[in-house]
Amino acid sequence: MTAGEERAETGQLTETEGMTDLARRARRATVELAVCPASTRDKALWAAAAALRESSQAILEANTQDLSLSSATSEAFLDRLRLTPERVEAMARGLEDMADLQDPVGRVLEEWTRPNGLRIRRVATPVGVIGVIYESRPNVGADAAGLCIKSGNAVLLRGGSESIHTARAIHKAMQAGLRAAGLPEDAVLIAPDADRKHVAEMLSAAGLIDLLIPRGGRSLVERVQREARVPVLAHAEGLCHTYIHAAADHNMARRIVANAKMRRVGICGATETLLVDAAIAPAILPLIVSDLQELGCTFKADNAARKIVPSLPAATEQDFDTEWLDAILNIAVVDGVDEALEHIRQHSSSHTEAIITADEAAAARFMNGTDSAVVMWNASTQFCDGGEFGFGAEIGIATGRFHARGPVGVEQLTTFRYEVIGTGQVRS
Repeated sequence: MTAGEERAETGQLTETEGMTDLARRARRATVELAVCPASTRDKALWAAAAALRESSQAILEANTQDLSLSSATSEAFLDRLRLTPERVEAMARGLEDMADLQDPVGRVLEEWTRPNGLRIRRVATPVGVIGVIYESRPNVGADAAGLCIKSGNAVLLRGGSESIHTARAIHKAMQAGLRAAGLPEDAVLIAPDADRKHVAEMLSAAGLIDLLIPRGGRSLVERVQREARVPVLAHAEGLCHTYIHAAADHNMARRIVANAKMRRVGICGATETLLVDAAIAPAILPLIVSDLQELGCTFKADNAARKIVPSLPAATEQDFDTEWLDAILNIAVVDGVDEALEHIRQHSSSHTEAIITADEAAAARFMNGTDSAVVMWNASTQFCDGGEFGFGAEIGIATGRFHARGPVGVEQLTTFRYEVIGTGQVRS
C-alpha cells in the first residue's frame, strides 16, 4: 500500500507527516465542505449515524481495551471513559438530531440599506478548520465531528491516551459517513496516537487551524490557553452551584439536588456546591444530606451547615474552589440571595448556577446577579448540555466573554462575512 493509499484509508498520519500536514489536508477539505449543499452535509451525518450503529460492537471492543489499559481507580473517571450500547446509540441519535437542525451556513443575520442605496447584509459562514484536543470522553470525537460537518467546518481531532482505541474506532465511522455522502474524508482527521508533540503542533498551527477547543482537565485547558498561537474557545472548571432559596418547594429542591449532583458526578454540569438559605436550612438540609448519603455521596460543609448536621465533615476554603467530578458535595448556609451571589462570585468558574425558588422576584434577582454562562431556575444544572438545549450535541461549554457562551453548537461554530450589493455606486 502506498503512503497515499494508507492515508486515504485511515485518515491519519503517515510516517512522514505531522499534524501541520493534517491541518493542511483539512484546510483543503473545507473548500468543498463549505460550499456543498446542506442536504449533502446532512446525508453525511445520517450515514455516520448508521455507521456508528453498524460498528457498535467494534467500538465497544475498542472501549473495553481502553478500560483494561487504564490505571485510573476513580469510578467517575471510568464512567467518563466507558461506553455502553446505550451511549453509542445516543451518539448516533445526536448526529441525526444535528441533521434535522436548520442549516447554520448562509443565514442572513442582519440586512440593511444605506442612504446611497447600497444593500449590506451579514451572512453566517463556517469558521474553517477546528482543532479539538480532548481527553477521556470518547463521545467528544463523534459530537465534534458531527457539529463541524453540519456547520461546514473541517475538524482535526487529538484524543487522549486513555481513549485512543475508542476514538479511532469512532473516527472510522465518521469518515464512512463522509464517504457515503461524497464528501472529502479529510474533513474529519485524527492524530494516530496521544503523543504530546501533536498538541504542541496544533497549538502553533496559526494560519492552518482557525480555532482550538480543548476538552479536558484544568491542566490541559490552561496549557492550551497559555501556549496557543491560535484562537481558543475554552471553558474553565465546572464549579456549578445550586442555591435553595427560602421560598423553595422542599420536595422539588430535594429532587433537583439529587439529580444535579448524583445523576453523573463526572460531568462539568454536575453541581459541586450546594447553597442553602439559612431560613430553611434546619428543616431541609438534614433531609438532603440523608437523600444523598443513600446515593453514595460524601460532603464538605461550612460551620453553619455543621451546626445543623454535626456529622458533616468540615470544609476548607480550598474545597469550595474544587471541581470534584466525584460523589463529593460542598455545602454552605447563606443568608439570602445576595449572600448566595457573593459566594458564587468568590468561587464560581462561570459555568452554570441554579436557584430553586417559588419567588419570581428572587429568581430574577439571582439570574440577573450572576455572570455565569448559564443560569437556571428550578432545574438541575445537569441540563447544561448541547443535546438538552436542542443543539444535537455540543463541542464544549464556553465560559469566556467573547464569540460564544454556554453549550457550543452549530450556530456558534460559524462566523460571518459582509456582502455589499450596489447598483454602480462610487465613493466621493
